[in-house]
Amino acid sequence: MIHSSRSSDRGSSSSYGRRTGGAARSASPRGRQSPSAQGEFALPVSTTPALAPVEAFGDLDMPRALLEVLARQGVTAPFPIQAATLPNSLAGRDVLGRGRTGSGKTIAFGLAVLARTAGRKAEPRQPLALVLVPTRELAQQVTEALTPYAHAVRLRLATVVGGMSIGRQAQALQRGAELVVATPGRLKDLIERGDCRLDQVTVTVLDEADQMADMGFLPQVTELLEQVAPGGQTMLFSATLDRNVDRLVRRFLNDPVTHSVDPSSATVSTMEHHLLHVQGHDKSAAVAHIASRQGGVIMFTDTRHGADRLVLELLSKGVKAAALHGGKSQPQRTRTLDQFRSGEVTALIATNVAARGIHVDGLDLVVNIDPPTDHKDYLHRGGRTARAGESGTVVTLVLPNQRREMTRMMAMAGITPHTTQVHSTDSELARITGACVPSGIPVVVSNPVVERPRRSGPYGRGQGNQRSRPAGSGSGSGHGSGSGYGSRGANGGSGSGRPPARRPRVAA
Repeated sequence: MIHSSRSSDRGSSSSYGRRTGGAARSASPRGRQSPSAQGEFALPVSTTPALAPVEAFGDLDMPRALLEVLARQGVTAPFPIQAATLPNSLAGRDVLGRGRTGSGKTIAFGLAVLARTAGRKAEPRQPLALVLVPTRELAQQVTEALTPYAHAVRLRLATVVGGMSIGRQAQALQRGAELVVATPGRLKDLIERGDCRLDQVTVTVLDEADQMADMGFLPQVTELLEQVAPGGQTMLFSATLDRNVDRLVRRFLNDPVTHSVDPSSATVSTMEHHLLHVQGHDKSAAVAHIASRQGGVIMFTDTRHGADRLVLELLSKGVKAAALHGGKSQPQRTRTLDQFRSGEVTALIATNVAARGIHVDGLDLVVNIDPPTDHKDYLHRGGRTARAGESGTVVTLVLPNQRREMTRMMAMAGITPHTTQVHSTDSELARITGACVPSGIPVVVSNPVVERPRRSGPYGRGQGNQRSRPAGSGSGSGHGSGSGYGSRGANGGSGSGRPPARRPRVAA
């Protein structure tokens, strides 16, 4: 179901504007919708009618080269978020788009950015379009998804993230890049070095804006948005919206067209949710049985140390497991994802570093070994499965002392889960997760490349030369504390490294 900005006008009026040259541009008054979920702000209702959704990409006014790439990939019918937002974004309107993770937001904003930038050429260090994302993994996925389309319209694309050579990224900007995909911290570093300017940027996208706010990037994002060309187009896309994002909308979006697709992001019919009540003495065995299933599984823990410890336990029991967390360098993380996608690793033990921006074809099971404490973390962890119309299952292992909190969090997320008391040897556990008894024969998974830290430029990325910043931006290392299998992971990594030989595949 598509909820457009024309659907409601009840509530008090308010004014939304964008700062241009330091002054706020006023917009026409509009009503406010009632919040669609707990904790979310009322979406703005534009007084300018939105263009109707389209049924086919061919109905859009886009360069033929982009349509040809879509046709070669066998894509003719847009997903709802694409059908709803593209007519308006291609016309230059500001857009506020919400859709569940895996719903096709990247292509929704990517085609608009490329179509509106096509035919222009950037001067050195002066990109024309900018996509801001919260994590390195998401930046790489956006880059990978948009690269064939960018090539088709002869636009150059640069990825600017921490954990990799800032010198090489500066060189890419010096050669000229029309579109830059960046994390806030590293982009800020490059601007401070004089390697990038944003005053020619006329199309800006904030992807997963709520996570950028949650991770403490709001001041950096605000500072960057104030540097883009006045009067340009801004699009904000996210799976969830809260009042931190409301601040960005009020300040930087002018009379936005608002579209909310599948607003109950975790309750889609293709996804099942299970709370499995386990006893503390049996939890480790239950985890090992689930990890031994046929097919891949992502299992989330709270801490990086817990993830590493669990990997060692699983390897000793015959499970091909590997860890993905903020303590790994970017080349290590990329290599681990490649191993998981190829089947060399079947159980990916991850912290929240993998909760957004990771797409694996055919992944049908996500397990919360340590239940998240925030309903948005739950939604985004679960969003690694049931993507692009596929089916999937989200399982959370719940100890007796966690039951009340999980009931509260499920209500916050708008989910009615199946609740089952299980033991590691139960047939019900096998039915829900595909669990089976581990072989008990130790296995070895080749370690991803480990690169020595090195410094590059005044803000070198060696471990001993890092500036403090929110985790996941630029290059700061992950942090967190907790219990169970580890602490709440963050997205930063330590050390620097060469770009990986090949990047992971991406979601549209």
